[in-house]
Amino acid sequence: MKKRKWLIAGSIAGMLGAAAAGLGLHLSNRIMYMALKDEKSIFDREVSQKRLILHEYDSLPKEEVWVKSPNGYNIKTIFITPHPSKKYIIFCHGVTENKVNSIKYMNLFLAKGYNAVIFDHRRHGESGGKTTSFGFYEKLDLKAVVDALIKRTGDDVILGIHGESMGAATTLLYAGSVEDRADFYIADCPFSDFREQLAFMIQKDRELLRTSRLAISLADFFIKLRDGYTIQSVSPKAAVLNIVKPVLFIHSKNDGFIPAHMTESLYELKKGAKKLFIAENGDHAQSLVENEEEYSRCVDEFLKENGL
Repeated sequence: MKKRKWLIAGSIAGMLGAAAAGLGLHLSNRIMYMALKDEKSIFDREVSQKRLILHEYDSLPKEEVWVKSPNGYNIKTIFITPHPSKKYIIFCHGVTENKVNSIKYMNLFLAKGYNAVIFDHRRHGESGGKTTSFGFYEKLDLKAVVDALIKRTGDDVILGIHGESMGAATTLLYAGSVEDRADFYIADCPFSDFREQLAFMIQKDRELLRTSRLAISLADFFIKLRDGYTIQSVSPKAAVLNIVKPVLFIHSKNDGFIPAHMTESLYELKKGAKKLFIAENGDHAQSLVENEEEYSRCVDEFLKENGL
């Protein structure tokens, strides 16, 4: 009888273990291999919305280059240089997007006299890389792009970095945990902490809600095992404490994907020069599109306040 009980208990434990492993594998897959938008759809969307005007973009002086990532793949990068100055902005796009999505921000800064650098994050667009890490490895790729720009222009470059969503988190992680090399940063709709963001996403997902207590821990274990980092290590709110250079924080009040309070908390944590713009209109990553005049004016004020 005792032997039978032990066999039953062992079978149940085995099934629970298998179920946990299956859930952890499923969640880590959804994080590491988040479905990307179709590249043609991104291109067509930007053209149809007149955020990419082909003849204007084609007429800009530019050079396409491959930047070597320290993570072992190539990063597709475009240097766009209509101005003779050494003022540059590097743009970091959001998850599931690609460098074409950065062009609307690029246009804003070209009009302000800056040159631009756009590039594809790992696993996005034309760049290499097998997984998305929401800033952990992307921050090192950003450093490689910064290094490539400095090599081209010299150390006296006036440099800003603009990031949207995951790109904003990447920007803050770069500045606060790799090097505070740029002269200023603009973080548009970043998450403040990846663990908190996953918890927020899970609460909106009926499929995962019932297992939400275990879900993040399981995902964390499998991501560490499969991709070499922990969810806890992707924390812009920890990184922002180390940033000295000015940061402009931007978010749409009604963002349904990353709540605006995450940016507000980052703003509160940042010491020194900073500015906050909470846009009245738009959902996630739509602050510029839905509030163009206010967005541009806020950027001008930020640059002026910081002597840039």
